[in-house]
Amino acid sequence: MKAILLSTFFSVFITFGVFAQSDSLAVVNAEWKKEKINPGVVLKTFWFQNTLFNSNQFVSVLEIKQKKKLEFDLGYDAKKLITTSDFGKQANAIAALNGTFFDIAKGGSVDHIKSDGIVINENRLGKNGNRAGHQSSALVINKGRITIAKWDGTPDWEKALEGEDIMVSGPLLIMDQTDEKLDPANAFNKTRHPRTAVAITKNKRVLLITVDGRNANSAGMSLFELTKLMRWLNADDAINLDGGGSTTLWINNYMETGVVNYPTDNRKWDHEGQRKVANVVLLKKK
Repeated sequence: MKAILLSTFFSVFITFGVFAQSDSLAVVNAEWKKEKINPGVVLKTFWFQNTLFNSNQFVSVLEIKQKKKLEFDLGYDAKKLITTSDFGKQANAIAALNGTFFDIAKGGSVDHIKSDGIVINENRLGKNGNRAGHQSSALVINKGRITIAKWDGTPDWEKALEGEDIMVSGPLLIMDQTDEKLDPANAFNKTRHPRTAVAITKNKRVLLITVDGRNANSAGMSLFELTKLMRWLNADDAINLDGGGSTTLWINNYMETGVVNYPTDNRKWDHEGQRKVANVVLLKKK
């Protein structure tokens, strides 16, 4: 009996390892469609057809060199909800990515937002005073350059971060090339959804990433799958942002609408289904 159990265990372990290796090779060897958007800015897209996590996945990656002529910024509205594309157009941006979590009914972020040194929104804590999982990390923009920071456990951690612009979000996926621990029982973590993420690679390039979902053409990812994708894209640090129907990557003068991915709020596989959001990450020319 012991021999049978050991044999079964090793068979499952080997099978899992083969699938994991197959998934990583699918990402590394993918023939990404590459389009130059601006000097130092390249858009990469690929439709994995049943070749990634045993599912269809449409992945968009905007890769940015942090150059002197480019800068990151935050777009927000404290009360009103606006589409990601409209945020981008209003700022005359090169690109816009939907940001952190927000109040769908009343507008405004439920996570800490600071813009140009002014706090716009505070973290909306739970009834017991605890932080939500999406308040465990932050995007920090200082002099137009973006980094990712991890919550240190103190109550007012984000207020001490050095940056003109701060966007608290999460969960944090990777920090210093090490995967963060995520609760495997948490439905938000283990269920496949459209996802939005930001990563910083080993060669210090910034990746603005969307994974589409809720469609036969693209299943979406769990946060465990998203973490693996980040690692295979060479992320040193990676943070999850608001996803689901909010997931949108917009590029100025790109195709008809500027929307690269397939937002889901209209339940169609097209570029028209944007959800209005409270804040975005912007890439701009200086």
